[in-house]
Amino acid sequence: MEDIFVARVMSTSLHTVGRDTLVEDAGQVMLENNIGSVVVVGEHNELEGILTSTDFVDIVAQSHPKAETTVERYMTEDVVTASAQDSIRDAADTMIEHGFKHLPVVDEDEGVIGMVSTTDLASYLSRVQSPSPVDE
Repeated sequence: MEDIFVARVMSTSLHTVGRDTLVEDAGQVMLENNIGSVVVVGEHNELEGILTSTDFVDIVAQSHPKAETTVERYMTEDVVTASAQDSIRDAADTMIEHGFKHLPVVDEDEGVIGMVSTTDLASYLSRVQSPSPVDE
């Protein structure tokens, strides 16, 4: 397979915030735009950092006082899933179609048996592709 460069697959519609943006406002930008991160930039658009949905997990876990809100309030109940026998292409298509980064894998008899993530798919793709030639 031919080399495909980052420029061909990267997203150029970025959502940025300044380092003094309140986390609540950054979270609102992420929700409104259905994105998993915002890039933190300086006065001249220079990269200063990134704030991701994973960072929000840390923010909630370390907040004081604790909100003591149960997950039931925010969880998705109509969960899209895959089965262990689905092709990874079908799983990837489902994830892209819905904007998911995680897809639970369920079995009719055993219930939830696993999870496939975009990281899993990228790792698989990296292993099965021929390595790029190295200039010597």
